Amino acid sequence: MTKLNPHQTIALSVNLNKIALIRNSREGNNPDIVGYAKKCIAAGADGLTVHPRPDQRHIRPEDCYQLQALVNEYKARQPTLEFNIEGNPFAGFCAKSRSDFSDYPGFIDILAQCKADQATLVPDSDTQLTSDHGFDLSGDNTELINIIKTIHDIGSRVSLFMDPDIDQISKAKEIGADRIELYTGPYADAYLANNRSDITSKHFEAHRKAA
Repeated sequence: MTKLNPHQTIALSVNLNKIALIRNSREGNNPDIVGYAKKCIAAGADGLTVHPRPDQRHIRPEDCYQLQALVNEYKARQPTLEFNIEGNPFAGFCAKSRSDFSDYPGFIDILAQCKADQATLVPDSDTQLTSDHGFDLSGDNTELINIIKTIHDIGSRVSLFMDPDIDQISKAKEIGADRIELYTGPYADAYLANNRSDITSKHFEAHRKAA
């Protein structure tokens, strides 16, 4: 995730999901999420990002709580450091999928306990391997509007995961989102298949205009 501050400089938030994925493939706490988070901060990262899913395939709720505590500790000397929690805002309670896991309390409950700097809302289902599309805001957005208000009341900024569609992005602002994150999958696929072709350039231009 990248974001622009008022001075228009790029800030890097490092996603720790894959570190957690490796850890969850074995017993114990190796690699240690908090340890790697400290390495990222020491290397100059401006923030940390996680995406807790109900199946807890990588980041678990307790990881979020520990990482938020770490960010709060570092903010005393690095006040611009941020914690970003991504997830499906409609994901509710889910019983633990392994005996060594705790229950998944629901995405909003995790946010309420952490009070992260930013909540990035993503419209992915529990069965998706990874996020592969942005929000479709063409219908009734009442439920999403209410969720955004709830998250604002918690004290977190809201970013919506969006495709590079100008009309949809305008609606994101209208329903209360503070920021957006652009889904760049089609551009990446075009680049891998066609390298620097006209097709790739077309996708790049769409993302540039959306930004």
